Amino acid sequence: MDKRLLLLGLLRQHRMHGYELAAFIDGQMNTCTDMKKATAYFLLDKMTNEGWVTNTTEREGNRPERRVFALTEKGEEAYQKLLRENLKEYDPAIFTGDVGVAFLDDLEPSEARALLAERRKELVARLERASAAPRHNGSIQLLVEHQMRHLQSEISWLDEVLAKLTFALPSNAMASQEMRDEK
Repeated sequence: MDKRLLLLGLLRQHRMHGYELAAFIDGQMNTCTDMKKATAYFLLDKMTNEGWVTNTTEREGNRPERRVFALTEKGEEAYQKLLRENLKEYDPAIFTGDVGVAFLDDLEPSEARALLAERRKELVARLERASAAPRHNGSIQLLVEHQMRHLQSEISWLDEVLAKLTFALPSNAMASQEMRDEK
């Protein structure tokens, strides 16, 4: 996900202070992005230097001062360009967490099933969090729904893998150990 596009898009809706942006991302979009507060502030400072956003220091009552960010005309142009680039491109999903699947046959099926069952549990928890999140108005909800569809698909695929392991996929664990012993 283009994190600059996310920040610009949120600021396009209305001006926000950094904590408000980070809280929205963490609370409402945490299943769709892994952006941390430090990254958001870093990018906001960078986009301020590029003239895409402005920031003013404001204080409400006895609260500490905070920087409030707003989109500039140059930021609107950057937003429109990033939006169009993002929508036309396909960024393939690379499942780096699946590298171990390539070597499942190096484990006993019972151990592989147990480990993948833990993964499934985490996927189900993520799907439940996404499902419990408040619905968004407009197209932000599409992003959440896409993430939910992905999680559902992952759970379905994992169920198929677990079913195959239940029927005792041949294990190369012993053969692999024998090869190591011969060396």
